[in-house]
This record gives sequence, structure tokens and C-alpha cells, in this order.
Amino acid sequence: MNDPRPLALVTGASRGIGAAVARALAPTHDLLLGGRDAAALEKLAAELPGSRPWAVELTDPEATAAAVQGIDRLDVLVHSAGVGMLGTIAETPPETWRRQFDVNVVAVAELTRLLLPALRATGGDVVLVNSGSGLAARAGWGSYAASKFALRAFGDALRAEEPALRVISVHPGRVDTDMQRGVVAHEGGEYDGARFLRPESVAAAVLAGVTASPDAHLTEIVVRPRADLRG
Repeated sequence: MNDPRPLALVTGASRGIGAAVARALAPTHDLLLGGRDAAALEKLAAELPGSRPWAVELTDPEATAAAVQGIDRLDVLVHSAGVGMLGTIAETPPETWRRQFDVNVVAVAELTRLLLPALRATGGDVVLVNSGSGLAARAGWGSYAASKFALRAFGDALRAEEPALRVISVHPGRVDTDMQRGVVAHEGGEYDGARFLRPESVAAAVLAGVTASPDAHLTEIVVRPRADLRG
């Protein structure tokens, strides 16, 4: 009898980096596709055998607690869901700070906490899709960068507290996603996706982390777009 395939839960799987990560893991893992867009998750699940939608609002602690019921073993947890709202300190109201931290940090921490028994059962991997803004902050990115610095701190603490798990922080540069279109519009620029990383390139970094040999722990992976080689 064949052993069951490892199970991965990917949040933010309805589009962008999360969907690319799901596709990268699908050949070797069964998948729970997390997100809020149930129709998009259903469509992706139809594309990927061994996957099923896992639609939940992760900022709702009661809904999240109910959704994890029955998950007693989990090999990979990929946190890809997030929001990016930009603005100077002077123009950023408290509700933006709260929303950014609620989605990018608190929801991540709570889902991880609830799933720790399942992850401990397998000695699993926790992947935090962070950002270059989790390594350096710049003008106009204050609340977003602060949430990503906090996410990095969460990963460092989790890594120290749960040595049987691998905790992998992935810090991509700018990626060709819907969120990036909003960033460029905020900056007043013209969008050119070829300037940015492809979601599949970030997914490849995630895959490298979770498929590393058992003796290896890729604690931080930084991915940047190459210099423009189009001439």
C-alpha cells in the first residue's frame, strides 16, 4: 500500500504567488488551497489533482479555528496571503496600520498556532512569504514594512521555539502581481510586468526550501529581479 502524499496548506492560493506555489507543490503534495475567493479556489482545484479548496477569512479567529478542525498532520504550511497598502507616515491612518498587521502578522501567527500540533506530528515546514520590505524600509512604505519586519521577527521566534520544524522566510523583490499593479498606480508609473519577478520564480524559491535535504534548513531566501537584459 502506498503511503499518502504529504499535505501542504497554501494561503492566498487564489492568485499571484500563492497560486504559483500551489502549482509548484502539486506534483508531490496534496493541497489545501486557502483564500477568500471560493470560485477562484474551485477553479484551481479542478486544475490540480489532489487539491481542494479551503476558503476561510483568516482574520476571523473563530472561522479559522473551525476550518483547521480535522487537520491532524500537516507537512507544509505556506503563508502567502497578505495585503500591501502604501502611504507616508503622515497620511497613514490607524485603521491602515491595524488592517496591515491583522492580515500580514496576526492572522499568520494564529493559523500557525492552531496548526502547530499537526506540524509537529510531521516535523513540517512553515514558509513565510515575506518581502524585501521585511529587510529594509523606505519612504512611503512605513506601515507595510513594519508589518513585514514583524513577520520576520515572528519567523525568527518560531524557529527558535520549534527546533523540530523548518521555518523559511522568503523575501522576494517586486513581483508581477495584481498587488504590484496597485503599487505602481500609487507611485504614478506605467506598469511593465517584465521589470519584475514572475510569481513562478518566487514559487521556485519556496519549493527549494521545502525540498531541501533533511539536514538543511534554508532559514532565509532573498530573491531579486535580475538587471534588465532586454537591451
